Amino acid sequence: MQIAADELDTEATYKLLTGLVVPRPIAWVTTCSPEGVTNLAPFSAFTFVSNRPPMVGISVGRKAGVLKDTARNILATGEFVVNVPDETLVEAVHLSAIEYGPEESEVERLGLATLPGEAVRVPRLAGVPASLECRLAHAITFGQGGSQFLVGEVLHYHVRDGLLVDGKIDTRRLAPLCRLGGPNYARLGEVVTMRPIAQASKNDGAPIP
Repeated sequence: MQIAADELDTEATYKLLTGLVVPRPIAWVTTCSPEGVTNLAPFSAFTFVSNRPPMVGISVGRKAGVLKDTARNILATGEFVVNVPDETLVEAVHLSAIEYGPEESEVERLGLATLPGEAVRVPRLAGVPASLECRLAHAITFGQGGSQFLVGEVLHYHVRDGLLVDGKIDTRRLAPLCRLGGPNYARLGEVVTMRPIAQASKNDGAPIP
């Protein structure tokens, strides 16, 4: 099958890309409105942008040309928290995508516990294995729809005890929830461990003469 990109409308493009760019790490983002209302929204992808200083980025789209609450809050206050959900939280993550008015808190609606931030005024979720407190560093607009790529500098990490082993996160213990296309999610599944690349030979994997 051949598909010309310019023949797809916005919805068809979204369905195609979100079915191909998988699995995606979910950013469960808490923000605060200028009025003090805590907003919670799941974003089906986030990425690290820099390690010095540490930065992560999320892409926030618009609906009917209007910025979503998450983007408005971040641009207004300059702060947000990326919470990393594990596989036990799939229902809450899914339901938090229901749209409420900016005066309503998804955290309260879902009965989720929060804890105060250490470096930002935005609360973090208490039941997740990890949270990253962020301060807005860059806001870049992309595409005709005006999606905002928001990059935050990580000011403080919260990591559940037992997850950090020799300076690295134990991914199996983290048990991250992954996003697929449509209303579909995935667990980590089988982990394949290869030899560290520093120990690999250039002849590894070469055809046998």
